[in-house]
Amino acid sequence: MRGYPYERLAGSVTFRVTAVELRGPGEIREPLDTRAFSTVEQVVALGLAERDDWETARLTLTAVIPGRASAPDGPWTDIRVAVVLTEGATNVRTTVCLEPGAEGGREWAGHLDLWRDDHLDRATMTTHVIATVGGVRGRVIAASDRDWIVDLKSDVPLRERELEVAQVGFREGPEWLRAFGDMPWTVDTSGEVPTVHVNTDFEGMADLIEGHGTATESLVRDLLHAQMCTDVWTAVFHTAIGDLEVEEDGTPLFPQDWRGEVLREMLPDVVPGRPLEDALRVVHTGRTGSSGWTELQPLIHYAATRRADVPKVLTATIRGLDRLDRETDS
Repeated sequence: MRGYPYERLAGSVTFRVTAVELRGPGEIREPLDTRAFSTVEQVVALGLAERDDWETARLTLTAVIPGRASAPDGPWTDIRVAVVLTEGATNVRTTVCLEPGAEGGREWAGHLDLWRDDHLDRATMTTHVIATVGGVRGRVIAASDRDWIVDLKSDVPLRERELEVAQVGFREGPEWLRAFGDMPWTVDTSGEVPTVHVNTDFEGMADLIEGHGTATESLVRDLLHAQMCTDVWTAVFHTAIGDLEVEEDGTPLFPQDWRGEVLREMLPDVVPGRPLEDALRVVHTGRTGSSGWTELQPLIHYAATRRADVPKVLTATIRGLDRLDRETDS
């Protein structure tokens, strides 16, 4: 856990998007349907826009900060609330300051304009409470616990993306897949979303994946799917941890795209009982240091199998096969 050489503001900082407007050529803004953003998921899905010519999106924002921030005996002065929008894929960073409203300075509101040409995929919004502390300006005394995601492509405001699955014959497919001609599938983590390539040249694979066959084959399909998901979770975790940005003091940073989502999902099982920032540092140190990486592999595999529901699927498969055997005997 990071330490600070000044007093920080206790309590939670929350913020939300209350409206989204799109502007195309000219100055006319059109409101986006409320289905395009979810307060529960904390996601804005700009792919739901009914117009293709939009140039900017204006997000109306509201933030609520702890009441002690404005206490007269507090150690902070010159309170500011800033919302920062960043996207790792384009390295764009946009910052706007909100304006205080009523309620003793707890509620702040404002707008953030996102330019479409500046972004590619998913951007992340975080709220920071900034103040002068001990005569030093620009101290971050609090921040929101959970970021909002602005997704330029999705038409559904969901935080977790669905995995891409592509069925292709490896023998005649893209050149890079031909080296895996005898494999039933392979995982590609180089794109914007991880993709599982299923080898339709592998005998019986296509029918099994599509759900055709007997009850026994259905059980095998579920087990196969769990194994595939285990491979995916393992691959995406190693990709996510493989090239982290690091601050000057050596602190690793969570990636802004799906890689950050994967790490936040799996780290509690890889390094249990530790805050996410501490867990990330432990895994990063193990990977880049002289020891510790080998010891982490069983935990990474454990985290992957849990997310793939392997224990549950394997138990169901064993029981299902036993039931089919008893039905056959009778």
